Amino acid sequence: MTFAIIYSLLGLRIGFSSYYVVQDDARQHVFWMRRFLDPGLFPNDLLADYFQSVAPLGYTNLYRFFATTGIDPMLLNKFIPTILGVITTGFCFGTCLQIFPIPLAGFLTTLLLNQYLWLRDDLVSGTAVAFFYPLFTGFLFYLLRRNLLLVCVAIALLGLFYPQGVFICAGILVLQLVRWQHRRIIFTQNRRDYLFCAIALGVAFLVLSVYALKSSEYGPVIIPAEARTLPEFRSTGLSQFFVDIPQHFWFTGQRSGMMPKYGTILPIVATLLLLPMLLFPKVFPLIKQLTSQGWLLVQITLASLGMFFVAHALLFRLHLPTRYTEHSLRIVTAIAGGIAIAILLDGLLHWAAHTKQNTKQYQWLALGIATLLLTAVIISPAFLEKFPKTDYVIGKFPALYEFFAQQPKDILIASLTEETANIPSFSQRSILVGGVGFPVPYHKGYYAQIRQRTNDLIAAQYSPDLQQVRSFIQKYDIDYWLIEASAWHPVYITRSRWIRQYDAANQAISFLHQGKIPALANEVKRCSVFETGDFVVLQASCIGTKG
Repeated sequence: MTFAIIYSLLGLRIGFSSYYVVQDDARQHVFWMRRFLDPGLFPNDLLADYFQSVAPLGYTNLYRFFATTGIDPMLLNKFIPTILGVITTGFCFGTCLQIFPIPLAGFLTTLLLNQYLWLRDDLVSGTAVAFFYPLFTGFLFYLLRRNLLLVCVAIALLGLFYPQGVFICAGILVLQLVRWQHRRIIFTQNRRDYLFCAIALGVAFLVLSVYALKSSEYGPVIIPAEARTLPEFRSTGLSQFFVDIPQHFWFTGQRSGMMPKYGTILPIVATLLLLPMLLFPKVFPLIKQLTSQGWLLVQITLASLGMFFVAHALLFRLHLPTRYTEHSLRIVTAIAGGIAIAILLDGLLHWAAHTKQNTKQYQWLALGIATLLLTAVIISPAFLEKFPKTDYVIGKFPALYEFFAQQPKDILIASLTEETANIPSFSQRSILVGGVGFPVPYHKGYYAQIRQRTNDLIAAQYSPDLQQVRSFIQKYDIDYWLIEASAWHPVYITRSRWIRQYDAANQAISFLHQGKIPALANEVKRCSVFETGDFVVLQASCIGTKG
């Protein structure tokens, strides 16, 4: 728990390094929650409405509850990872001790898991996925203790915060009925086991039915055949999914792979070492402490892989396949890896104590190697390029955020700049479209509007026809237009993964190469109402008018 707190404090140091700091995912999944403090924010905002509609019920209501006490959701978002990390650590330690009752293994397990957690942006995001870890490890802990009530509570909460986790729990419960005896698979004969699993599965079914019966106003979900035609899902797209490299697609792909970019291979290597060590109990006597509860790690793995392939078969209907393996397999490899390292350390000391040669000399050698190994595990993050990985975004243009924050709450800002994504979080004002994070292409009803808006915005910004610009402003009721000084060069478009996904980008590049001056460029000097750095804010009502 000490290490969990230390790692979180390192993250908080970045989170509070400036007034304008927000976690990358929170820019989409938390910004709209300021409506709980001020219902007048983000009126008729497509982006805020969409992300509010897809937020799980438990996650939404937790932030809502604290907002009623006056706590800013964006502030709460920075402290939640610390609390969740400590809870996860406690449950993981308890789970490990039920599988392998050696405290050192529990320490190593939780240490590896915390290193995992702070090498990815899931926990630190404070979004729905962050709650998977304490709730899932809580489920495992109480499952091993056969506490039916708390297992059901864990499943229900997991469904309210991260529904994908419930499918994994259901798979584990079914596998709990299977036994391996006399080199063959049999089903348990204990009626209590069937009753336990039936009740827990019933809770899982009920909590999932809440989502199954809920219709989305932004549906239906995109089908694979349609997704393959969109540049967003290709290797250069922001929602990259379909790639031509099989090992990346199945193993390391951020949305399609089993174990995407874990940040460290130490737990995985240690887990692979555990398997051969099990064959040599005389060399590694601590293996005898491994209880039959260890089969739970196998069950988690099988349930996760099963759901991974089901999600691929039903692509996008169960959201992304990687959601069913990346989190649960981190927990599996952390526990197995911690156990493996503890067994290895004990094996070294056991070898030194029982060697027939110079006992003292070999004892010192074994102790030295064991100490170095343990130290290496503890300080391994120091050798990583970036630890902790928080993905905090630090706002570099305070004057810009303050300018928009001073405008009426119902304004709408149009822009193709990457800085636009920060405005809802830092200024609490609505944007027409945003770059990374906002154009989520899974719900057709939402993304059709985003795609239309973005194409219209690109076309209007680079059109030589001033009337097209005016028509765009009137169509979307734009109040301000934010532009970068470099926006009038073709490279501005070609270097943006976001802009070049859209059809209008090619036409815009063609205009610029032909030397056609965008009509908006001629309005910059006359309609500018604010400038800072390379940014210029235009009053939309001024564009295309005389005087």
